[in-house]
Amino acid sequence: MFSEKDFIFNTTTFEINKGSFQWSAPSNIALVKYWGKKEHQIPANPSISFTLNQCKTITKLSFERKNTSTALSETKKNFSFDLLFEGKPKVDFKPKIQKFFERIEVYCPYLKHYHFIIDTENTFPHSSGIASSASGMAALAMNIMSLEKALNPEMTKEYFTQKASFLARLGSGSACRSIKGNVVVWGKHTGINGSSDLFGIEFAEKIHQNFKNYQDTILLVDKGEKQVSSTVGHDLMHNHPFAKQRFEQAHTNLSSIKKVLENGNIEEFIKIVESEALTLHAMMMTSMPYFILMKPNTLEIINRIWKFRAETKTPVCFTLDAGANVHVLYPENDREHILQFIKDELIGFCQNANYICDTIGNGAIQIL
Repeated sequence: MFSEKDFIFNTTTFEINKGSFQWSAPSNIALVKYWGKKEHQIPANPSISFTLNQCKTITKLSFERKNTSTALSETKKNFSFDLLFEGKPKVDFKPKIQKFFERIEVYCPYLKHYHFIIDTENTFPHSSGIASSASGMAALAMNIMSLEKALNPEMTKEYFTQKASFLARLGSGSACRSIKGNVVVWGKHTGINGSSDLFGIEFAEKIHQNFKNYQDTILLVDKGEKQVSSTVGHDLMHNHPFAKQRFEQAHTNLSSIKKVLENGNIEEFIKIVESEALTLHAMMMTSMPYFILMKPNTLEIINRIWKFRAETKTPVCFTLDAGANVHVLYPENDREHILQFIKDELIGFCQNANYICDTIGNGAIQIL
């Protein structure tokens, strides 16, 4: 069983002065939602997610060792990095990276020995309303681990991915689910061997054919700034009147969906996934202060999906993140039929008729 101490870097077997790495990491969509957290980005309940494929962040990390002169002790006092987004300086992103470096410094003490240039871009529009913190922090964590691997070439592949997920979690909780695997579990759960609050793990059981290449069409209902930040939303679960019941429900639903992913029962999958999405929003509506994150068009889309499913018996369902956008989930075999339904009936409720077609992916990929 891993503890935080296992991820502290304390051996340098190789010295590297300069270089660069580049990774892409995808976003993910939770089926059983994580909502509420303890100190140090520890989840209040376990979650499980589909890793996406097309919606991803591509990050290049260039690094150069700081001056080794007598000023070295002075330069080690602060993190040194430049941040580019789509090739241009992005000053307003820097505080988040600074905070991330501060959180992981104890595990990656070599960071202060280098100056970094972080050059990042998304394959989806930044203003699309899709949270990029998960993919962004996952991509950055993979690059940092590539540097650590260069400093310690004897590192195992398993340790590499586990620590990458561990680090990504400290940047953005759900980022730990974007490192590896089609389906990822994060959070300790008695029914899932190896599950941990510290990092995400690949769903170990064989996934039924019904869920292979599952489709996710993301309907962009509202591309504006999030009404409530995820951090604020999670904090509202402290002293929430229904928090205890919600955390128990998440454990129960994770046990149920584990069986569903193995046995291929799509009807049961739909019930769990839609209930989880609505529960997440119910928690926000019953918190203090309270928020409604859905828009009228979100509800219209949900009702039309329900009507279409009832009339055609097509196994399509929705899930939501902490916002107004709708993820439409369905099997690959029904793709043409459901995409036609989306074009005919749903895109009129999207902002500027924008939507993104995605599928289940495999996690982070090294480019350079």
